[in-house]
Amino acid sequence: MSTKSPKSDTQSRLLANSARGATFLICLQIGSRALTFVVNQILLRYLSPELLAISSQLELYAISVLYFARESLRVALQRQGGGSPEGKDAESTKNSGDKEDRGVYKHTRAEKKNNMAESYPPSLRAQEGVNLSYIAVALGPLLAFIFARLYLGNAEPAVLATPYMHRSLSLYALATTLELLIEPCFVVAQQQMLYGLRASAETSATFTRCVLTCATAIWASSSRQDLGVLPFALGQLGYALVLNMVYYSNVWSKSTKGGFSLVPRSLSSNIPSQYILSLFSRPTLTLAINLYAQSGLKHLLTQGDSLLIALFTSLSSQGVYALASNYGSLLARLLFQPIEESSRGVFGRLLSNAPASSSPMTPSSTPPAPSKTPTPAVLSAHTYLTTLLHLYSLLSLLLLTTAPTLAPLLLTSIAGPRWSHTAAGSVLSLYCYYLPLLALNGILEAFVSAVASPAQLRTQSAWMLAFSAGFAGAGYLLLRVWGLGARGLVLANAVNMGMRILWSWGFVRGFLRGEGVGLRIAESLPARGSMGLGVLVAAYLRVLQDGFQGGWMDLVKTVGVGGFYGLAL
Repeated sequence: MSTKSPKSDTQSRLLANSARGATFLICLQIGSRALTFVVNQILLRYLSPELLAISSQLELYAISVLYFARESLRVALQRQGGGSPEGKDAESTKNSGDKEDRGVYKHTRAEKKNNMAESYPPSLRAQEGVNLSYIAVALGPLLAFIFARLYLGNAEPAVLATPYMHRSLSLYALATTLELLIEPCFVVAQQQMLYGLRASAETSATFTRCVLTCATAIWASSSRQDLGVLPFALGQLGYALVLNMVYYSNVWSKSTKGGFSLVPRSLSSNIPSQYILSLFSRPTLTLAINLYAQSGLKHLLTQGDSLLIALFTSLSSQGVYALASNYGSLLARLLFQPIEESSRGVFGRLLSNAPASSSPMTPSSTPPAPSKTPTPAVLSAHTYLTTLLHLYSLLSLLLLTTAPTLAPLLLTSIAGPRWSHTAAGSVLSLYCYYLPLLALNGILEAFVSAVASPAQLRTQSAWMLAFSAGFAGAGYLLLRVWGLGARGLVLANAVNMGMRILWSWGFVRGFLRGEGVGLRIAESLPARGSMGLGVLVAAYLRVLQDGFQGGWMDLVKTVGVGGFYGLAL
């Protein structure tokens, strides 16, 4: 009778915890987005395309501040390595006695040898993360001020003339600064896999934001007050306050019991130069710095559509694109984003000991021949990746065949008459063809960010800079020269995403081949019969669309055909 090794048990437990965590995050996204969706339907009755465009600009401002302040640190901390989620094994209990009464943590050179989180006491690992998180807290106000000045200096006169505009921007700056205060708690929740806490915090905060935004907008309409985008700013402030309340009320007690503090504490080690200023782990901070440029370029590529459309189109076109992209990316936020976040942690823990390739991969590189026998961890990561890619391909097939016909019908039904005569329907239909690229790129880049060496991350940053230039060029041609408006921006995004996918696929394939296991496109594709049936379903829906009368029966027929194909898959 065979028995599993402790390492195999750890990997199985890790995958199980990750699957459970991904389920938590997906349920969180579904619940919060469903609530946001309902509130948005109410708000759309009170919003013009211009106001929706300005609210999208302010949302981009908040996202940018948060991303540049915390994203690279979050990724670096995720790559610290595995460790017991519960943190209660015997060795950890023994090592936790190394904490001194004065709150100064120590570890020996032997503990550092494997560069793994398992060799650290959980309290030390938590304190390292908490200390580093205060870098994001400190960056927040500075970035909020800089980005606010840049925004006001480049805003259109119509934007600046919006009622309560400056007050709304100030509230957004305050809200982002407050939201960054949860980073010490978030680090602990991430390390200990407290997905239930994250779900509780974000659900409560989202509910508060929705209620405040909706109530303020309805009150303003009933009292004939023009508040501009102030309801959105008040909602964002409420979101940040509730996040802080829930996180600190739960994590504070865990810090007391766990032997670490939610404020910075001095750290010490027998290893020279292990800590900077006796506070920050040098290896993790170095990795975060290497990730910073790469994550910044990634953010510019991800949010570049908002920048381009703000430069080259009118506020009305910006509002149409904002509506179409919000609905179009709903699936990405509900399903793809939680899976990507969870997968990044899985790849980082499973492959934390795998040596990076000696030379950075490029899209044209030929992967090396398998050079060694793959380890169980590598095989687990390969199985996890190929399974996800196959599931994504099935979902993409369903999207490509039915969503372009279904999406405009749904938009007409739920957005109200104010939007029925705009180009939002055709833009949303085109956006459905872009979603599979978004999903594939997300999982591939999650793998890259989890395993790439600092040199490879710098190479990726250089390629992303080239991709951003290509994206900007395509956007200029499609928006300014050919005047395609929001439709042109969707096409430019597809070009950009295709380039990123090619690079990431080459890297992932080369990495896995170097670890002794191959990666083939055929492993992830649906069966030929499924693809052939998809072509027939798409053709039938196109014929059906020509006879649409504009009623509910059009929607029923399309849903029926899509449901049949979904069951067939």
